[in-house]
Amino acid sequence: MIINADDFGLCEGVNRAVERAHKAGVLTSATLMAGFSAAKEAIDIASRCPDLGVGVHLNLLEGRAVSQDDRVKMLTNAQGEFVFSASKLAMISLLKKQFRSAIETELASQVQWVIDHGIKPTHLDSHKHVHAFPSIYPIVVRIAGRFGIPAIRWPYEPKVVYGIAWPLPSDKGKTRASIVRKMAIINKFQNDTVIKNNMFFGTAHTGKIDVDFIRMAASVCPKGVVELMTHPGYTDGLDPARTRLVEQRVGELEALCCEQTKDIIKEHKIILTHYGKL
Repeated sequence: MIINADDFGLCEGVNRAVERAHKAGVLTSATLMAGFSAAKEAIDIASRCPDLGVGVHLNLLEGRAVSQDDRVKMLTNAQGEFVFSASKLAMISLLKKQFRSAIETELASQVQWVIDHGIKPTHLDSHKHVHAFPSIYPIVVRIAGRFGIPAIRWPYEPKVVYGIAWPLPSDKGKTRASIVRKMAIINKFQNDTVIKNNMFFGTAHTGKIDVDFIRMAASVCPKGVVELMTHPGYTDGLDPARTRLVEQRVGELEALCCEQTKDIIKEHKIILTHYGKL
């Protein structure tokens, strides 16, 4: 099982939580957001955590673009901040080749920034699963090949997570998971050479990963590789206007560090790993 923290580098509170969840808990992996104010601090934390797998959390929705290329301006406002919602991004990237070119330029710049700061990325994933959009996934596959990155998150979450024994997801969570699952199926047909995990957990229950969820995920793990997406964090530095996950991050952090979770992992004989060790 790969237990990944998204949003590494988003702010100081998330960075501290990632370090604690790795050193005192079961976190094995994190994906770093280039271009955010706390990204360099995240680089420093990664250097103190040699067993933490660090990938790139590709982003086209929040904050400022990393690339200075003029082509990327079509993705941003005059201040260089991304302006498109996920739904508009999906639509326009499907229709316009020029738009896809801008996306590739920006995402490659984000990966290059992480590499330039001394990180060899273990894998790629993305903010709000934009890498799984069928029009963007081939771009991300090309970038992975260009930089020698061996894995891209495959966000195929099975319908079993809606079962009565699981913590109840929200209706929005169910809808989100259903959409992402369908995109994941398309992605596998597009190119499966970079898919290294057999299953994925965390989309339907984003912000609600607790001990009960981890217990159920552990009990249904297939043979192979499973990724569990988490969002640990402390609240300092989080802007409620920009993220719906604030206090929820503290709960996820505690779930990753508690003794119950460690006992569950041990009981089910789960081997914790990250993409760089596969």
